[in-house]
Amino acid sequence: MKIILTICVLLMFVLDGFSEIHESATDETGKSVNEDGASFANSGSDGDRIYYGGYVTMNFSKNYSVIGAQPLIAYKLTPKLSLGTQVSYEYISDRRYAENQNGYNYGASIFSRLRLTPYFYGHTEFSVMSFNWFYNDGRDDRKIAPILFVGGGYSQPISANTWLNMQVLFDVLNHENSPYRNWEPYYSIGIGVGF
Repeated sequence: MKIILTICVLLMFVLDGFSEIHESATDETGKSVNEDGASFANSGSDGDRIYYGGYVTMNFSKNYSVIGAQPLIAYKLTPKLSLGTQVSYEYISDRRYAENQNGYNYGASIFSRLRLTPYFYGHTEFSVMSFNWFYNDGRDDRKIAPILFVGGGYSQPISANTWLNMQVLFDVLNHENSPYRNWEPYYSIGIGVGF
């Protein structure tokens, strides 16, 4: 896990060195304006307020692998605050038991993001996930868990309207069916368009 975090931090600094700084301009009233000078509040186009993207989950170890996707769509309430929704699907291969077990997790969530600086944001997310649990005797079971993620992320522009997002979230509910225990961090890297 430390290797992944180190790679993410290094990637963040490398990408920061190759990008140009994008800061939003303001008009005389302090409202954010786009390149043509139209204020955010009066832009008239909801399309400018919508962004989408997603995350890919990949976790490979000797005995346990996960591959998943989490597409998302969100709406900017203000230039700094947005609300959105996300669906999640993960395929699991677990070889820690006498018999290899395969399964999947799925769920949906709603989230909010607050842009703290041009690059950093705070993130809260309420999710309901259905997890596949495996047991030593070869049985498997499906359990539903509510999860309340709190954390933040870093957004690095990679083109005029596309961002690389890296975030660290913590499950603060720690429901008995949740796989995240004792403030175990959940890392994700993804692409956003329009964020």
